[in-house]
Amino acid sequence: MPALLVCAGLLLTDQEAALKRRIGVLLGCVVVLTLADINTGLSNRNFLQVGLPFAAVVVGPALILRRCDPGVISFALWPRRFRWVDILYVIVSVPLAYFLLKFYWWANPSMPSHWSLPASESAEQTARLIVGINAVGIWDELFFVNTSFAILRSLFGFKTANSVQAVLYTCVLYDMAFTGIGPLIVYVFAWTQGSMFEESENLLYVLLVHLIVDAFLVAAILSGHYPGPS
Repeated sequence: MPALLVCAGLLLTDQEAALKRRIGVLLGCVVVLTLADINTGLSNRNFLQVGLPFAAVVVGPALILRRCDPGVISFALWPRRFRWVDILYVIVSVPLAYFLLKFYWWANPSMPSHWSLPASESAEQTARLIVGINAVGIWDELFFVNTSFAILRSLFGFKTANSVQAVLYTCVLYDMAFTGIGPLIVYVFAWTQGSMFEESENLLYVLLVHLIVDAFLVAAILSGHYPGPS
């Protein structure tokens, strides 16, 4: 919160109108997320409780900036051109995600407990876990990369914009569940996702990579709660 207040104070003294508008919108999103109760609960109430502010910080900036700063935020899903390096990035993410999560779980064996599941396997709760984690994963890229990074990139150089979005990415996921060495891993992941978005200029590849990571994450959580053969 002190950092947020300092940023707001500096923003008020800045003379550049575009910077005030865009950073003001981004700071508004940070306030919304700060006030939100971000957790990993799987109930309908929690889906709504977390989903509404998450949706607000994606839809709100897009609607506001579309009127005064068109082109800053664009939901470009499909690539404009085919590049083998993008495909390679997605392919390499499969073994990297697997081994990185293995290492993370080894370093933080209590991680599965951050997601509450019943003592016995439940098809309904497993389905809720899958839906919840994948929905948050998609939101991560829509907000941190397609919104936060896009706003920052319209004002600053790539390294500055990507560093700040990676910090925001890390802070929110830390609040949600990724403690221990999680911030380091999340920061590196967020940085690579921002870099991929910068190069490819579309959401397809960053979304594919995140969903691959989420698939291994779901498997690791279930394995932590229900070890042994199913």
